[in-house]
Amino acid sequence: MSIAGGIIIFVIAWWLCFFMVLPIGVRGQWEDDSTVPGTEEAAPKNPMLAKKALWAAAGAAVITAIAALVIPRLLAQ
Repeated sequence: MSIAGGIIIFVIAWWLCFFMVLPIGVRGQWEDDSTVPGTEEAAPKNPMLAKKALWAAAGAAVITAIAALVIPRLLAQ
């Protein structure tokens, strides 16, 4: 696999992982009765985006490593 192919696989895997971990652990403002005036009640109180981006990067690295091992073997057949 080329460097460009690895980067493309990593980016696609990162977005896939990011969207999978995005709803984990999110609590809406209405659950705590701490709704800020002028905001939607279902808006997340603490979305933890930085932590989720790191988890997505770790997942994408694993997926990219697996793809780097599998793709050359499939192309060699």
